[in-house]
Amino acid sequence: MGAVTGIHHVQLAMPEGREDEAVAFYEGFLGLAQVPKPEPLAERGGRWFRSGDAEVHVGVEREFRPARKAHPGLLVEGLPQLRSRLAAAGVAVAEDASLPGFDRCYVEDPFGNRIELLEPLSTKPR
Repeated sequence: MGAVTGIHHVQLAMPEGREDEAVAFYEGFLGLAQVPKPEPLAERGGRWFRSGDAEVHVGVEREFRPARKAHPGLLVEGLPQLRSRLAAAGVAVAEDASLPGFDRCYVEDPFGNRIELLEPLSTKPR
């Protein structure tokens, strides 16, 4: 019997010709490493990024519209530091404390796509 065992990647869209902005945000701010796209996919534009098991593909869409509701939820370590780095770079950070057990917030990539950043709260006694 077949079964889903994980997520290989999340695909987001971007406007044509703005790959440098994708690299600045996903690699520069979020810390995901850019990985080469295999041929013949590379000629389509866009960029791919990876950190650990998380992979985000940002592909060119001619009639681009940002994903404002649908979004990836990326697990992070050190969310307070990441949040500060993003805010210092002028990225709007929307706080959301409505998910028990997680510190989380939302940001938008340079194209208006919604990105959720989550860090599990420690259950260890202090």
